[in-house]
Amino acid sequence: MNQKKIGFFFKELRKEKGLTQEQLAEQFNVTGRTVSRWETGRNMPDLDILIEISDFYMVDIRELIDGERKSEKMNKEMEDTVLKVAEYSNDEKNILMKKLNFFSWIGVLSFTIFIVLNYLGLAENGAAKNMASFCSGISFGMLIIAVIYTSHYIGKFKAFKARMLQRN
Repeated sequence: MNQKKIGFFFKELRKEKGLTQEQLAEQFNVTGRTVSRWETGRNMPDLDILIEISDFYMVDIRELIDGERKSEKMNKEMEDTVLKVAEYSNDEKNILMKKLNFFSWIGVLSFTIFIVLNYLGLAENGAAKNMASFCSGISFGMLIIAVIYTSHYIGKFKAFKARMLQRN
């Protein structure tokens, strides 16, 4: 897949419609910078947006992915399959975002407890010191989890977990 070629094709399609990058960005609820990255081949749109682009320009998804016009049209079955894959992808993203939101709130809550205990001077000895240390650790752990969930490593962790569970 030649992303530069695809980007040039996106730019060509946009210009055929007489749109600016900002106007196109509004159409798909993205930033102008995102459209620029698509057109330079640095990034590709998500699958669900790719389907919207296909409909907007009335071109085949295969044409978008190949970066050139084709004479044949995608059959309905293929389009339905691609739509189902996009829907599945969105469902997976939503599940990950809900988990990330949950972990983030745990981190915020534990960090707030840590700050309050320190501010009140209670974190200097005894059980409150242990509680402050525990909350600090939880906050840091949640930060690490958030970094993992927002990076490409989450897929690798899932694959590793699956392999480990199969061995047992």
